[in-house]
Amino acid sequence: MNKTLSFSLIVPVYNRPDEVQELLESLSQQTDKAFEVLIIEDGSSIPCKSVCEKFSDKINIVYHFKANSGPGPSRNFGMEKANGNYFIIFDSDCLIPPHYIANVRKALTTDYVDCFGGPDAAHASFSNTQKSINYVMTSFYTTGGIRGGNEALGKFQPRSFNMGISKAVFETVGGYGKIHPGEDPDLSFRIWNAGYKTKLIKDAFVYHKRRIDLRKFSKQVYKFGVVRVILNKWHPGTSKITYWFPTLFSLGFMVLIINGMSIPIFGFLACAYVLLLFADCLIKTKSLSIALGALMAAFIQFYSYGWGFLKAQWIINVLKKDERKALPEFFFK
Repeated sequence: MNKTLSFSLIVPVYNRPDEVQELLESLSQQTDKAFEVLIIEDGSSIPCKSVCEKFSDKINIVYHFKANSGPGPSRNFGMEKANGNYFIIFDSDCLIPPHYIANVRKALTTDYVDCFGGPDAAHASFSNTQKSINYVMTSFYTTGGIRGGNEALGKFQPRSFNMGISKAVFETVGGYGKIHPGEDPDLSFRIWNAGYKTKLIKDAFVYHKRRIDLRKFSKQVYKFGVVRVILNKWHPGTSKITYWFPTLFSLGFMVLIINGMSIPIFGFLACAYVLLLFADCLIKTKSLSIALGALMAAFIQFYSYGWGFLKAQWIINVLKKDERKALPEFFFK
């Protein structure tokens, strides 16, 4: 690619000034500071404008306040206002390692692509619960590596907490839709349909704080299960049998419990999987507490996602209801 890359970092925020403080502090420590930051305040009642002003002499930062419309339209708003030719999207609950921008610039200069995503990791300062959830959300054994753990599993679908798209892509596909969650895979599918490619940049990782406890995590992954069915309807060629696995796992596990583990082979496989998950997390985190928490988080993930997926299948594919009318809480007006 001959064109010089100029980066605009887009961050939507809603009532999270403390998170913005930490994010901007991490951005001020970048080894490559050739970028602008656009903070898009999405109708917050607790604004972060004063926080942004503290960093005006450290980084090129622009603050915008707008009426509440959800994260997708807020990102679109930021890209419309940006001066760069390549947009990088972060969530406000991310911490950015010092070499992030340098790594992205190097990767895109060497092998340009119009859309990329990066993995997320757990920072040392995160709570054990956050680290357990991070393991479950990123492990090959729980998600198949679709969130950046394994770039070999088909096309990589970038996630909007750590995602980059060129200005050309934004102008072609129109940015994010008004569904939430699920606006990022929806965008990826439309980018592919427009003839552009996506890729994983493994060195472009962020520390994603995930401001959630296990109860909020359950609610979050339930929503992921629901929107996956909606996305399968919108983009028929993207449906995969693996999307049924959490539902089948949950139903199979309940059958084992009801039958008192009376199906030996299934019981053996379930125990082997639990031991594998525990051992892998223990080796990677070197923490018994995190590994035990990961087992609980994994079962919550499978059950909640599986239930959301099954419920949405019934509503959309059996009852044939319109998703926007039957599930209005997943759409912004």
